[in-house]
Amino acid sequence: MTITYEDFEKIDIRVGKIVEVQDFPEARNPAFKLKIDFGPEIGTKVSSVQAVGAHTKEELLGMLVCCVVNFPKKRIGPFESEVLTLGFKNTAGIGWVLITPAKASVEIGSKLQ
Repeated sequence: MTITYEDFEKIDIRVGKIVEVQDFPEARNPAFKLKIDFGPEIGTKVSSVQAVGAHTKEELLGMLVCCVVNFPKKRIGPFESEVLTLGFKNTAGIGWVLITPAKASVEIGSKLQ
């Protein structure tokens, strides 16, 4: 399927900093609950990620991640995810490797262009 540049422009992908990581034992698949700071324009949002096995809680805390911030909220069991945190399937087949900027010099809340 081909999309237009205008279709791509509708997706609001921003950089956020993970400020809190919690286990999510109620999730169907192993997951973490994240609190992500996107700066003053967007604020702090929560997300559920199936990154168990690809990342540790300690590794995730303070990590910069890329997220879609303009999707509707999604209920995952008792939790409501406000943003979609982006990642790739781990080659080990366990969890998702989250997308992070190669350099920490990216400003929190920056939009992917």
